[in-house]
Amino acid sequence: MAFRNVMALLYFSGMGNNDDPWYNKKKAIKEGEHLEAKPCVNSLTVRNSHVLPPDTNSHGTLFGGRLMAYIDDVGAIAAARHARMPVVTASIDSVDFLTPVKEGNTICLEAYVTWTHRTSMEVFVKAVTENLLTGDREVCTTAFLTMVAIDDDGKPTEVPPVYPESKEEKWLHEGASSRAEYRNNRRKDSKELANKFGADFPWDPTTNQKA
Repeated sequence: MAFRNVMALLYFSGMGNNDDPWYNKKKAIKEGEHLEAKPCVNSLTVRNSHVLPPDTNSHGTLFGGRLMAYIDDVGAIAAARHARMPVVTASIDSVDFLTPVKEGNTICLEAYVTWTHRTSMEVFVKAVTENLLTGDREVCTTAFLTMVAIDDDGKPTEVPPVYPESKEEKWLHEGASSRAEYRNNRRKDSKELANKFGADFPWDPTTNQKA
């Protein structure tokens, strides 16, 4: 993981030359060229992993936090694959752990972009656990992530539109605008809550006096 992050930093630090496809994509955006729509399947990202003892809790099941890290990872790859730009995570919708993922089983995550809005992308992630001995498979988690494409200055930048083809993709695409509206309202509420409580140290005796 550390090696991959170092390599990513080295790669991104080299951005800005004419041989870099991401540089050329950004140049096209700045020059006002039309961004061609891409199918959802173009961003499809799949990850398979064994669930090993270091990944599990005292119950012998996968740590929820580890699964969330997997979700964020495949979601970011799918978004970058669609945008061909660096991306950051703007939000992750509520994650429901539907069934435990047991040690010795595998977990397979599938992610793809379902919808875009100028600089942001909705990414759907589905996680399936499989018992390799019996072949039993169950969906253990689903999640929606919002990823934002950024330029060299860390500012949001335009992404190509996306269009669905399969029945699943169409169903997800049709409900995306409603989910986006819900997220925007939730984000406003989160900002209001953050402003209300502030960033003071909890042990500061003056904090309660300000309330």
